[in-house]
Amino acid sequence: MAPAEDGQQPPLHMLFAARGVRCTILTTPVQASIIRSIVDLSSPPIDIAVVPFPDVGLLPGTQSGSGGDHGKLQQAARQLREPFRQFLADHHVEIDAVVSDSFFPWSLDVTAEYGVPRLAFLGTSMFARCCAESMLRNDNPDDDDDDDEGDPNAVLSVPGMPHHVELRRSQLMRHPDQLTFVKGIYAADQKSYGELVNSFHELELGYVEHYRTTLRRRAWLVGPVALASGSKDEASRGTDVLSPDADGCIPWLDAKPAGSVVYVAFGTLASFSPEQLRELARGLDLSGKNFVWVISGADAASSDIWMPEGFPTASRGYIIRGWAQQVLILNHPAVGDFLTHCGWNSTLEAVSAGVPMVTWPRHADQFFNEKLVVDVLEVGVSVGAKDYGSSMETHRVIGAEVIAGAVGTLMEVQGDAMRSRARDLGIKARSAVEKGGSSYGDAGQLVDELMARRSRQPGGGR
Repeated sequence: MAPAEDGQQPPLHMLFAARGVRCTILTTPVQASIIRSIVDLSSPPIDIAVVPFPDVGLLPGTQSGSGGDHGKLQQAARQLREPFRQFLADHHVEIDAVVSDSFFPWSLDVTAEYGVPRLAFLGTSMFARCCAESMLRNDNPDDDDDDDEGDPNAVLSVPGMPHHVELRRSQLMRHPDQLTFVKGIYAADQKSYGELVNSFHELELGYVEHYRTTLRRRAWLVGPVALASGSKDEASRGTDVLSPDADGCIPWLDAKPAGSVVYVAFGTLASFSPEQLRELARGLDLSGKNFVWVISGADAASSDIWMPEGFPTASRGYIIRGWAQQVLILNHPAVGDFLTHCGWNSTLEAVSAGVPMVTWPRHADQFFNEKLVVDVLEVGVSVGAKDYGSSMETHRVIGAEVIAGAVGTLMEVQGDAMRSRARDLGIKARSAVEKGGSSYGDAGQLVDELMARRSRQPGGGR
């Protein structure tokens, strides 16, 4: 079986390669250069097939999505359809299944042309997907159809969920173009052979059954894929260049007491106003806690404008401008808390490391993930973010005192129970991918099912 995927998750292929499955990654030159060092660790080996990145005016450094033009990235994604189709035309006889990111919904139609099953790879939690599916299926019944904006502070219930879930209207995706795009993705995934989820049963109790039975979706939970692949340190995931500041971080952490450091990182796409960054800096100072703060993109370039004079003191704070070794940092004994935007990769990395979270979602699936972390799993404290939107202009400033209070709640005595639950989840995450674990079993069931399907096909000995 040789799945081809346009996404950026090589450990997923390593998960199946470890079962003796022959895998091929179909990707573009920049991504190939980034993932090659990880893929080369696989046994048996994984093939990389490279297709040109469409000429849409994006520089190589922005082709992975970090700081790039989203409109051009979507345009490029659509233009990858033809090289993908050509790859299948040349190789479909030897391919048993294709795994493609959900953000390539057109891959469903292409694979159908050649009779190859398409498996969608979900880059989010099953909880978030259940919430989004419920809201879309019920067309936000609590919303006011006569008022496009409505009351942003109105509390809306997510219907039909195993837990009671509420969000403010301001925390939900509202732009019509975005909603249309998401609905197209979900429709393609529902028509696919099935879905692979980077999660594990013990993390999302009740939602696996809800997804499969109530929503009638075929899904296999195979994560955390980084642990499943044996890759303990995805330090440079998504880039081939670490920040010059990264080298000194681990020695700095080595000198700190266990559980005493707040790790602060918001991914590569979040951008804050200078006012918010100044309040965040003040909040970290007011908390009195040690911290490692990763500042990326335009925020780092404008630090001379917003960073308070004399911040940080070398003894209490360590700043990384650019890419950091996030997995390595989260697994360091000195780290006791992760201040995060609740992107699913970051959330799952914190869960795998057994680290509780202070949650600060911005957009996409992040507000749903926050509900999972804070309300369902009870391993996090929210700073109270209320505004959905990727642009810094749409977000109300959260004050330093609120930030310091959330950090203090988690880092001090009140956080003992959360830290205990987080450590327990970390143990369960590692167990899930080991032989006999839930994710190990789901991956095996999928391989067995696809092999059985092969044997039923004409000339099934391929």
